[in-house]
Amino acid sequence: MNIIYTSPMCQEVVRLAGVSPYTVKKDNNFDGADLAIVLSETATEVPAIKVKLNTFKQIFDSVDLISNHLGTEKLNMRDWERVYSSHIRPAKGKIDERKKIKVKVYSNFIREIVEDMGFSVVTEEPDFLVFPDYMEDNKDVGKEIEFMGSRAVKIPSHKDAPLNPLERAKLRYHILESRLCTKP
Repeated sequence: MNIIYTSPMCQEVVRLAGVSPYTVKKDNNFDGADLAIVLSETATEVPAIKVKLNTFKQIFDSVDLISNHLGTEKLNMRDWERVYSSHIRPAKGKIDERKKIKVKVYSNFIREIVEDMGFSVVTEEPDFLVFPDYMEDNKDVGKEIEFMGSRAVKIPSHKDAPLNPLERAKLRYHILESRLCTKP
């Protein structure tokens, strides 16, 4: 029998991939595991499946990766796939409109979401600035946030967002959809 450890952030994709049993380790000490299932940036000394969970596509791909690697039968995710397709994969006309919206981002996880939603990522002359909550008190970023005013959009990071990656993605996409799809 394989001893599988995962982190709280990855627990839901492990469950959705049909893996059982597994142990959730909050301290990232995976010693004694035959396999760890962790976020891509997590260092481990044991064999690991490393996943990304920022976009809906990354989440679905991670469930598939885990399920295929371990030969498990993944759980039904049809309801989430409907959420993804209706809110995130908009009609062609909406995609064309999104491409016109220029967004400056602070953080790779936000860049991945913004690009997935079809907005244009820029470094200069943005219509909007999107930043993670943990950068709000950063002196340099703070000046830019103040300058952008209502066009600065704060996104909750891991500590201020649901542990469930699907709920976390839904929250973040909703914030971006509601704020960036308005005329600046």
